[in-house]
Amino acid sequence: MFEQSVRSVMRRRDLLTAPPSISVIDAARRMAKKNVGAIVVIENHRIVGIFTERDIVFRVVARGLDVAKTRISDAMTRTLHTIQADEPFGCALLIMHDHKFRHLPVLDHGKLVGIVSARSALDPELEDFVFEAERRTHLRAEHARRTDLAAPEEPKRSDSKLTRP
Repeated sequence: MFEQSVRSVMRRRDLLTAPPSISVIDAARRMAKKNVGAIVVIENHRIVGIFTERDIVFRVVARGLDVAKTRISDAMTRTLHTIQADEPFGCALLIMHDHKFRHLPVLDHGKLVGIVSARSALDPELEDFVFEAERRTHLRAEHARRTDLAAPEEPKRSDSKLTRP
């Protein structure tokens, strides 16, 4: 899975965009309706930021700002990282881990084509991979145990001197 391209892992239907002028409450409602955790903020056909559920919590609610009056441009993350659609998904996970965020816009020749999230790593295919790795570990351990049982025991050595009566 980690070698698969970002394009094959991302879901286009999870891509949500909005202009920077919408309110936080409108953004939250859109996110809830599509069941996504981020909105890519677009202005004049350019990506200008990303607005996430964490931005709502830490930059709006925790500061006591009015969700109806605050614009997403006032709370969005402006320093944006992106990834090309043909890059390996493992590379996307590393970028997200290194920069401590969970959503990464995906570009194809400079055009926004989707978004990939850390949640994608929870894909059932990855669960199959983890299960298979655990199964192999168990099989190796079982093989080693059986091999140890089948090996003839060496005579025990005694360091004590035998004395004759």
